[in-house]
Amino acid sequence: MSQFLKLLEDVKLVNNPVIYTGKVDAMVEYLKGKEKILFLTTSNRWEGDNEKPKSTLLAEHVKSLVGDKVEIIDVSKLTIYCCEGNVSRKDGNNCGVKDAVLKDKEKNPTGFHRCWASINNKDDELWKVSKPLFEADAIVFFISVRWGQTNSIYQKLIERLDWIENRHTTLKEDNIIKGKDAGIVAIGQNWNGANVIETQKQVLKFYGFEVPDQLCFNWQYTENKYDESPESYKKAFGSFEKSFDITNK
Repeated sequence: MSQFLKLLEDVKLVNNPVIYTGKVDAMVEYLKGKEKILFLTTSNRWEGDNEKPKSTLLAEHVKSLVGDKVEIIDVSKLTIYCCEGNVSRKDGNNCGVKDAVLKDKEKNPTGFHRCWASINNKDDELWKVSKPLFEADAIVFFISVRWGQTNSIYQKLIERLDWIENRHTTLKEDNIIKGKDAGIVAIGQNWNGANVIETQKQVLKFYGFEVPDQLCFNWQYTENKYDESPESYKKAFGSFEKSFDITNK
């Protein structure tokens, strides 16, 4: 079966349910061997529309197959400030240093959370991600692709977690996520999703995560980057549902 799936991908049969249900099956099988799992969704819709993004629907679908050991956090609902760029100050790299520890036992029970933006902005809620992240042994980011890149919410989040990487690279301390698995799932319309996945897999490896292939894949409605037709956008949602066999769920 795996060779058949590879063949389908090689000939670029977009949205073939055999491909995508197979990818979900592989993810579910892998995650069943984990004790505590965190899904971070990063796409958004206006709440008044009462519509969930496709990436969020997929995260919920996978959770239904894995079970209650999966926690889903909608990052778009959190107050997370922009990264302050302390890795590139004129006086040098000051990201994740010991003086930047968040001094709050409830928000930072491990003592690992070190971020100046969390100190400088009292209502910052990055801790609502970092606390369960350090408790989990597998983390999967569910993102949307917008203008050929990760959406702005994911990008803000991954930049704000820079201190995780900086501790074991520049500061030469321990890798505080050693042994944790991470993955990324991207949902897009017509451009660059596969490249986004490959780039973010490398980012997660730089951070110090293990990045198994079973936790990473991209879905894109069409490979025609010039297809901006109204019909294409209207058909995309139904195609997404069929690709993952989650219609009416």
